Amino acid sequence: MEITNEFKQQIRTAMLNGRENFGGSDNAFAKTLGIDNSVYSRIKKGEIDKVLSPGQWINIGRKYQVTIKKINWKPVTTEIYQLMEDNFNFCQQNQTSMILVDDCGIGKTYCAKILISKMKNAFYVDGSQSHTKVRLIRALAKALGCDTTGKYYEVLENVKYAINMLEDPFICIDEAGDLEYNAYLELKGIINATEDNCAWYMIGADGLRAKITRGITNHKVGFAEIFSRFSDDFVTLVPRNPEERKNFYMKLFGDVAYVNVQDKSKVNEIIKNCMVKIDNPYKSKRGQEDGRIKSLRYMKTLVKVRS
Repeated sequence: MEITNEFKQQIRTAMLNGRENFGGSDNAFAKTLGIDNSVYSRIKKGEIDKVLSPGQWINIGRKYQVTIKKINWKPVTTEIYQLMEDNFNFCQQNQTSMILVDDCGIGKTYCAKILISKMKNAFYVDGSQSHTKVRLIRALAKALGCDTTGKYYEVLENVKYAINMLEDPFICIDEAGDLEYNAYLELKGIINATEDNCAWYMIGADGLRAKITRGITNHKVGFAEIFSRFSDDFVTLVPRNPEERKNFYMKLFGDVAYVNVQDKSKVNEIIKNCMVKIDNPYKSKRGQEDGRIKSLRYMKTLVKVRS
């Protein structure tokens, strides 16, 4: 696959921006990219020709979500974004941790990635891609710039050490409901080893809430301790009151549609289509009405179809 110099330059710029927000050494930062420090040094100096294979450029470009394609979908500073930004900043500044459990399709992951890219010593791990304890630890090791090869115990200890060496680190674990039981136990150990030095933030939907609640109810080892370390509460952003919830979604859809729909006369129609409920096979124990409102993913598809 041919990688153009324009694409390489975009990736180089993203790399250098990422380096500014990483508190470790150049060598550690190079490891987060999966390259040698000598190669990173050459790129930093401006070299882009024959320093990396096409596959390596693509891997790094994916890490920083660099694309040369024309992106028609524009990011919007929604209320979800603002509330998550407040949460992230509060956690990092106070070395505290939270669990965000909320509706699917409101932009949690999208906002988290953008916010973390702007924060210093902030790291993102996708639990759906790192669900076992081994994969979770190696994902954390790579994010932190530690060696990912070698004995598991050594990688684990290096992760703890690297976290404690950074200034006010913040680690976001998205899709946390996908983590296996042993991964939760290992995570608890890392949190214990980095207490008062690292802020943690879990993101998930109802599955994460159910898994933790069920684990505590059944007295399964580790879940009560994990919940305690995440402030003994589930954070939600979408209101639960039916009328407030309806208004929240109307504003969310409206904010995103107004920026991304060229023909503004179609905005109200698109909002109306998105406010239709999807049948839910169970009634929420939180007192919600049956069914949930369609998501921003649905809106994105709808806008593409009607453009």
